Amino acid sequence: MTANQWKQKGEFIKIFDNEVFVIDEGKHNNKTMVILHGYPTSSFDYYKVLDTLTSEYRVIIHDHLGFGFSDKPKNYSYSLIEQADIALQLWKTLGISEFTLLAHDYGTSVATEIIARHNKKQTAVNIEKLILCNGSMHIELSQLRFIQKLLKNKFTGKYIAKLSNEFIFTKNIQNVYFDKQKVTNEELKEMWQQLIYNEGKSVIHRLSNYINERYYFWHRWIGALKETELETKIVWAKNDPVAVFKIAELLSKEIKNNKLFPLENSGHFPMLESPEEWCKLVLKKVD
Repeated sequence: MTANQWKQKGEFIKIFDNEVFVIDEGKHNNKTMVILHGYPTSSFDYYKVLDTLTSEYRVIIHDHLGFGFSDKPKNYSYSLIEQADIALQLWKTLGISEFTLLAHDYGTSVATEIIARHNKKQTAVNIEKLILCNGSMHIELSQLRFIQKLLKNKFTGKYIAKLSNEFIFTKNIQNVYFDKQKVTNEELKEMWQQLIYNEGKSVIHRLSNYINERYYFWHRWIGALKETELETKIVWAKNDPVAVFKIAELLSKEIKNNKLFPLENSGHFPMLESPEEWCKLVLKKVD
């Protein structure tokens, strides 16, 4: 599937004066799953698994502001706090108040902010289940890529963003796959085109500040996971070189009501690299 074909499947919804790109499929199902995607990609990460997920759920995935086909305003903080505001407002606009929340990578920190509010009864949503996939919430254990360190730096970030190109992007994405043959040049090109859509290169260093926020809000977000009573599934590709498996093991010790599902021979984007195996674990009933 091309990025343009993916775009045709979705719609744009105005949230807080910005256009947010949304995929909303499987509306015939009684249960709903909302998905928070990762960095620096988009909802397109789920193009291989959407049909399988919609066999059981109505699935709603949006591009975070600054990502994919959503607006990319230049004068914006791109805080994870605001990304949580946007997600909650979008779901409210769609009339969704009860759902399973699945999050990957960057999206896991948006999710933990939502969980922090949910714990304090500051949201009007009923989260039935939480599914966490390969995210560096325990940022102290994360093996950050060199380019991520440069982009998050307030001095070097904007210059690195200007210098970034398709070749650098492609190499960095390939390097987080376990089997580099599993990602095609066409797929990488589609990802890159979405990154630069709406002058996306000009905001990528702002998006990268989420790494700093993971340190700053560590106690709030890890604390929220320790506090939550939600049924939680931890679906984790074991060969992720960034969000290493040690993070999953630690989360499994900290979250009260959880079950860990390891995925062998897969890297940072298991929904792209091992879609069938990943879907089986996501949809698997917890005993």
